[in-house]
Amino acid sequence: MLNAERAPVTGRKVQLMATCLCDAFYDDVAAATVEVLEHLGVEVVFPEGQTCCGQPAFNGGDWAASRKVVRHTVRTFAGEDPVVIPSASCAAMLFHGAVLEFEREADAAEVSALGRRTWELADFIVNGLGVKTWPGRYEARVALHRSCHSRGTETVPAAQALLGSIAGLSLVEFGEAEQCCGFGGTFAVTFPHLSSAMGELKLEHVRAVAPDEYVSPDMSCMMHLGGLAQAEGKPIRARHLAQVLRDALKGGPRS
Repeated sequence: MLNAERAPVTGRKVQLMATCLCDAFYDDVAAATVEVLEHLGVEVVFPEGQTCCGQPAFNGGDWAASRKVVRHTVRTFAGEDPVVIPSASCAAMLFHGAVLEFEREADAAEVSALGRRTWELADFIVNGLGVKTWPGRYEARVALHRSCHSRGTETVPAAQALLGSIAGLSLVEFGEAEQCCGFGGTFAVTFPHLSSAMGELKLEHVRAVAPDEYVSPDMSCMMHLGGLAQAEGKPIRARHLAQVLRDALKGGPRS
């Protein structure tokens, strides 16, 4: 497991890293994350100085630039409280990618310490807090996306456990579920035709089972597939896991 060594969760206070995509495109995901955590009795602190996890530069091979961003993140999220992120991709960057790029750096221990207390949202709820089921009701057939960065972590099993326990919600499986959606951050910009082809294949498999919603723990995948579907003139309802959990508490999907 990528994140097998974890700092134990001993309190009910967390720091929220909202990610660049929440800031630029999905503010409601950040709001939903706060509502979900507060429902569980968790105090949410939002460090104002937060920017990015450093993943774009890391994936692009500019590790020197990425380290600058990661060092800022380490300073911004100082302390002992868990850092919760509504993004499997950004969480994996901090507990896996950042650790790799700091192996020979003097401050490697500080980066590793941040990684050990970094959690993706579903993983934190199920494995950090020990919450195995979710209350409320949500009448929908849901296709759950397994993002690449959630591989080797507990994110997908945790998301399946929570979604599968909601009254009225039915999880539907689709073909080639483990395949990449084609986004890959800068990959989508560098190889747009290949990226689009991968995304369109993913959409074919999803549409074949006719879900009401396509749900992901990663906003980047939502953005990529939702954009492709819109461009094709066949939009899909793509939602983040936090939005589904929040709306289940209120009786069902929002329009």
